[in-house]
Amino acid sequence: MIKVALIGDSIFDNGAYVAAGGEVITHLKHELGGKGDAILVARDGAVVADVPKQLSALPDDVTHLAVSVGGNDALRNIDVLARPARSIAEALSTVADVRDDFLSAYAQMLDKVAELGIPTILCTIYDVQLPDPAQRRAANLALVVFNDSILREASSRKLPVVDLRVIFDEPDDYANAIEPSGRGAAKIASVINQISTEHEFRGSASLYSKQGKRT
Repeated sequence: MIKVALIGDSIFDNGAYVAAGGEVITHLKHELGGKGDAILVARDGAVVADVPKQLSALPDDVTHLAVSVGGNDALRNIDVLARPARSIAEALSTVADVRDDFLSAYAQMLDKVAELGIPTILCTIYDVQLPDPAQRRAANLALVVFNDSILREASSRKLPVVDLRVIFDEPDDYANAIEPSGRGAAKIASVINQISTEHEFRGSASLYSKQGKRT
């Protein structure tokens, strides 16, 4: 029997944005069926710095962790997109500073996760669906540097990754501009179930972009 703990933010703790039964945790419990159970430790609004506190609340019988965090860290830095710059180089330097800070924080968070010695699944940050096309385009481009940090750490630590950027491929996957709908939650749960029950965690890093699909 396995027990998956969902760690992070509202990508997992999406109950406030969907009808009853549309939560990621509900879908995951259904996916696991008789194979195991799942608990929700993630909290809406959480950032990378909140994860160690969530880890301290884990019960002793957890066998797998799924971590989805970073989107709110990105939102906290969204003002960078409106900051004036004298050149493209200066603008990129500002973005690089944000990337460096996030990469450091994300790596330190994963160090805390690694101390537990529990098989761990990471998630990328999916594209946001802001109503203004120009803002949406700029925000999703900026998210590339956050996702690059996540993928770098996953690769170096040989951790499997749920690539939400690819999995969320329909408007109906979103409850609003930045939260997963019941449909999106079902997709997340399906891939987490697959990884937690089938992935060889002692192997190399893998990127899961669809159920049954990995690279």
